[in-house]
Amino acid sequence: MQRSKLWARLKSWEALLFIILCVVIFVNLRLSSHYLDLNNLANIFHLSIEKSLMVLIMAFVIINGEIDLSVASIMALGATVLAERYEAGWSIAAGLALALLVGLGCGLLNGLFVAYMGIPSLIVTLAGQIGYRGAARIILEDRSVGDFPKWFTSLGQDGFIGPFPITSFLFLALFILGLVVLQYSVFGRYVYAIGNNRAAAEYAGINAKQVKVTLFMLSGLIAALAGACYAARLGNVRANAAEGFELDVITIVLLGGVSIFGGTGTMLGVGLSLLVVLNLRNGMSLSNVDGNTQTSVVGSLLILSVLIPNWMQRLQRLLSHLFAKNPKLFNRGGAAEPKSPVSVHQ
Repeated sequence: MQRSKLWARLKSWEALLFIILCVVIFVNLRLSSHYLDLNNLANIFHLSIEKSLMVLIMAFVIINGEIDLSVASIMALGATVLAERYEAGWSIAAGLALALLVGLGCGLLNGLFVAYMGIPSLIVTLAGQIGYRGAARIILEDRSVGDFPKWFTSLGQDGFIGPFPITSFLFLALFILGLVVLQYSVFGRYVYAIGNNRAAAEYAGINAKQVKVTLFMLSGLIAALAGACYAARLGNVRANAAEGFELDVITIVLLGGVSIFGGTGTMLGVGLSLLVVLNLRNGMSLSNVDGNTQTSVVGSLLILSVLIPNWMQRLQRLLSHLFAKNPKLFNRGGAAEPKSPVSVHQ
């Protein structure tokens, strides 16, 4: 029994990601002597804190069987609202509150169209991606707004503990919260159930529409929060902020073992995937790999994150078929017959 549990754990998707992470770290160590520098380790999260925050809620959305392509545009819109209101004389706190409300409203709009009008989330959020980005450009046009107060920019730039800014600890707190909610709460079970089979979930009494609207609202809220973190980290805001961020966010979630069709995946896998992608980008940056090449690598990971699980599932079905025909081939020495192969997504 213990050996079978160990084997199931070793062949899980999370175990594969851990091995890949170890390989990436080893290669980075070989390529650069500065990789283990404390400031560089802090920069791994610091320079991608906005993507890291959006990854957490995107995992919920995709496990629920939906997708949100508008997160980067909502992030930019939130940042521009904050910057424009500060420029108009509002306090940072008031501007931040309005930015978060705007993000919440964008998410609500997405959720209502998806849950109550039945329009596929791919179409709704693609339209949102264009529309919310357009709103950000209307607000700021081609201007760059900055000159934020020192206390605000220090939240995103200065170390809180060592070289790690407070936004890194914000991410850590939200990751732990997301892990607990997704894996151990009733709401998390609802998210999985709807992603697996919406009709069955509704038959069991789960309000699928309400859950979907809630997730899209949270997605908009977290995206706007990421926009505020972006403003604090860079010290200025433009309407073209975060263009293309959704590619990295979705790649990380899918590479983490979350099925694009919903219903499977874990926050642990998403966390490991985030470490893989961030360390991979960091290693390429230390090796002076240009940004276009880095984007191509991330795009390749997105394709592989979809293909590899399908290949592994086909291999498992083939092994199951062979076992059904020749059980003695896999069960020598009179051991108990093994259970069905473990899914690559836990």
